[in-house]
Amino acid sequence: MKSRLVWEEAGERTFVVVLDAGDEAFSALTDFANRNHLGGASLSALGAFERVTVGWFDLRAKTYRPIEIDQQCEGLSLLGDIAIADDGKASLHMHAVLGLQDGTTRGGHFLKGIVRPTLEVTVVETPAHLRRRKQPGLGIALVEP
Repeated sequence: MKSRLVWEEAGERTFVVVLDAGDEAFSALTDFANRNHLGGASLSALGAFERVTVGWFDLRAKTYRPIEIDQQCEGLSLLGDIAIADDGKASLHMHAVLGLQDGTTRGGHFLKGIVRPTLEVTVVETPAHLRRRKQPGLGIALVEP
């Protein structure tokens, strides 16, 4: 993984992060957010994966049902945010639309993905930090405005 700070002013920063083949995207981006003390940011990405797991949130079961995509696919759109979790560390939340070789798409809550050959990510930090708190009634953590 490589990164570069491309803009900074008045408490806002913009980074470009490039993940390499073999990197696990969710953990790499979470590590990047923690190292750079990101507590409020949006991110967008595109690239490709050798395999991905997205999820569909089952409200009744209060958990994500994994959807395995065990083939090369294009990351057509990955969008998300970074907030501070209850433990004080970065909490990454992403959704993905993935293109398969036959032109169909799959999507959902991004859980993990092995990059191949690259993933290009733009991270835009805001001066105000966001807090993501666990919601016992839902079983997930949501951003509090």
